[in-house]
Amino acid sequence: MISIDPAKSALDKLPHGPEFRFVDCMLELDPGVRGVGLYTVRGDEAFLRGHFPDEPMMPGVLIIEAVAQLAGVVAQCDRRQPPLDGLKLTAVRAIKILGTARPGECITLQAKVLARMGALLQARVDATVGNRVLLEGEITLAGMMPK
Repeated sequence: MISIDPAKSALDKLPHGPEFRFVDCMLELDPGVRGVGLYTVRGDEAFLRGHFPDEPMMPGVLIIEAVAQLAGVVAQCDRRQPPLDGLKLTAVRAIKILGTARPGECITLQAKVLARMGALLQARVDATVGNRVLLEGEITLAGMMPK
């Protein structure tokens, strides 16, 4: 396992623009195996204006996106296999959304690769704020083998 400089390499594997990145930094990375990252709900995100105006909270579907982005980083850093082209979230299984995060809270994201077959990747994911579990379950990512 290696520690990652939050401004370098691993997060550069995300294809998302800054406005749609839900991993601020990596705390741990075992390439191709598992990772831990953080996302802080700043309070100025556009989605908070409508979700909900009087009681802003991060939507559960965006917490799913955050753990999917983390799983993508873990997969794309695998030294044993080339990065996949066009890697995207393609399925969510047994996801339970048990809570949410509010402005000022820091979400700890975790992803562990369960299986990889060709251009498909299955991962176990969870998200917490302190001791409070926000989300747990499994996701599938799919891409294309590089040419």
